[in-house]
Amino acid sequence: MKTIKYVLSFFMITALIISCTQEEDNLDFINNIAAPSNVSAAVSVTQDNTGLVTITPLGEGVASFTIGYGDGSEISGTINPGESSDHIYAEGTYEIVITAVGLNGDTTSVTQTIVVSFEPPQNLVVTIENDPAISKQVNVTATADNAMFFEVDFGDGSEIVTGNIGETVSHVYQDAGLYTIIVTALGAAIETATYTEVDFEVTAIVQPLTSAPTQPSRADEDVISIFSSAYTDVTGTNYFPDWGQASQGSGWTMFDLGGDEMLQYVNLSYQGIALADGTSVDVSNMEFLHLDVWTADAVTDIEVSLINNASGTVTEAPVTSSLTPNDWTTIEIPISDYVDQGLTITEIFQLKFVGTPWAAGTVFIDNIYFYKAPSGTPTGIAGTWKLSDAAGSLGVGPAVGDIGWWSCDPACVTQRACYFDDEYIFGADGSFSNVLGADTWVEGWQGGTDTCATPVAPHDGSSAATYTYDSGAGTVTLNGIGAYLGIPKATNTGEISNPADAPASITYNVTLSNFDTEMSVYIEAGAGVFWQYNFTKQGAAPSPLTGTWQMAQEAGSLGVGPAVGDTGWWNCDDPCVTQRACYYDDQYVFGSDGSFSNVLGADTWVEGWQGGTDTCATPVSPHDGSGMATYALDLGAGTVTINGVGAYIGLPKAVNTGEISNPADAPASITYDISFIDDNTISVVIEAGAGVFWQYKLVKI
Repeated sequence: MKTIKYVLSFFMITALIISCTQEEDNLDFINNIAAPSNVSAAVSVTQDNTGLVTITPLGEGVASFTIGYGDGSEISGTINPGESSDHIYAEGTYEIVITAVGLNGDTTSVTQTIVVSFEPPQNLVVTIENDPAISKQVNVTATADNAMFFEVDFGDGSEIVTGNIGETVSHVYQDAGLYTIIVTALGAAIETATYTEVDFEVTAIVQPLTSAPTQPSRADEDVISIFSSAYTDVTGTNYFPDWGQASQGSGWTMFDLGGDEMLQYVNLSYQGIALADGTSVDVSNMEFLHLDVWTADAVTDIEVSLINNASGTVTEAPVTSSLTPNDWTTIEIPISDYVDQGLTITEIFQLKFVGTPWAAGTVFIDNIYFYKAPSGTPTGIAGTWKLSDAAGSLGVGPAVGDIGWWSCDPACVTQRACYFDDEYIFGADGSFSNVLGADTWVEGWQGGTDTCATPVAPHDGSSAATYTYDSGAGTVTLNGIGAYLGIPKATNTGEISNPADAPASITYNVTLSNFDTEMSVYIEAGAGVFWQYNFTKQGAAPSPLTGTWQMAQEAGSLGVGPAVGDTGWWNCDDPCVTQRACYYDDQYVFGSDGSFSNVLGADTWVEGWQGGTDTCATPVSPHDGSGMATYALDLGAGTVTINGVGAYIGLPKAVNTGEISNPADAPASITYDISFIDDNTISVVIEAGAGVFWQYKLVKI
């Protein structure tokens, strides 16, 4: 049986037609549907010298096709997706024109050359290669004179695969080994040309090509790490103790992938990890055991046992997890799975791994650690703060957000290191302290020379102080002579010029953000004089968004529909994900300092409304990541707001007021609904106009 290895992709329009009767915004949505893309045709010809050619048009986002045959005959009638057209040609070379019509009437036309020759195919050149990234996949490319298409028999009993001459077809084998591959080039002549590759070796990729997923930031008290570069490991651990595995053909080594080390267990029967003698860990306060495992398809399951030595009695319990071949499998085992088996977990001193099937394959393991949910829940203003050691964290200007009069640039931050290490401590009991150390920045009005020097009373932290925080009003009042935030001279009545004039209390306007780890502060020190500061909480749990995220590279991770959870109008299927690889590698970077960046690289998916042609191209301003942006996460409300013209998540056109049709209409901020599927996966939704829900699934990398 022969199969043409193409995907015929088109949209179902019923839901869209129904929605047109409901909302004008939905009509706008239809009008903004992209024109058809990836338009081409699969062609074949009968080998009987009749010149009968079968043309099957292909494309994405297509409602119908027409074909211009290129020989002066009339254009075909309407051809539905999945249908073909037969046409008889005389010998010659023809430029056929495939025109695809979209749901909204937009068209895309492409020209494709076909050669009809009654001469037999000649000069057949075949390239057969193992795919460098996909295990046991073989790619075949064939070119030949007088040929229109070629067939490949991959020699394993699978269906014959057909492709246009000059293109590449692929096949994934069940098993590695030696196979005879036969490639046949066909044209309009009865004769064909054949190439046979005897004993081509199909290889399996038996080691990872990429590192395990990047691990989230975790506070020290929330993790017990056994083996992971992301955290501090328990010292003295032996990752390769010999418990007799070598006699069963098992082996072990440290595998280095471009500087990233991971554990490699060869022919895994069972393998242990032993903490240093006399060392054990109490994991009763942890919630999960995490590990990342890579294997080819030999090892189908891995059994992970915890071994306890409470009161000198050794006990253990296993949990088995299935593995995904040729990919990293992230395993999260609830600690309760061990406890429910009766295992005591207060003195874990060994771990054991057992492979299924026994001693038959190799695994690579990374990021072995116990963890619990972040203990750093939002705590308001309580904690120790410092000025962020970044340019612009200290400045003054005529309005909030404007520090144009003066701000501390990078050279200033370096020069005033004695000041940027000052601590502002808000105690849970309502106490407040300025902790300045041996020196801070002392200005002329304090009797100094604008340099690092010994702190000057009363602004030296020596006096007792308290604070009152009003989260509703967004203010904090410091009570105590000499207590201050930012710079001591800025008070509610102006800028003092003598330390003796320090007031008994000062009120500041404050905004907490980024999981209560960032705090922006301003004070109007005299009419129209706004001193502004950015602080970072020390030792605080970071925002769960902190890190780099990408759209999940899977079908359905990008889509739109009439309700949350419904992407029936359109979603990106597997061919779409492949086609838009330049988009799926875009990065959304949430900084621990509350900054946000779109990192798009040299190209991304550029649509018609941006001046593009719905293809990979150079990013278009302002949606090119060049602007400065920040984000604010509100876990209670389940929202994240991106602030900055041109900053976005998912699709740049989808904003809170609808779908923009001009890059110049990019808003200053966009708010998205967000929910955490797990620590490394989020769902993001935006209602871009009434009843139009764009939906994205992002993963942390």
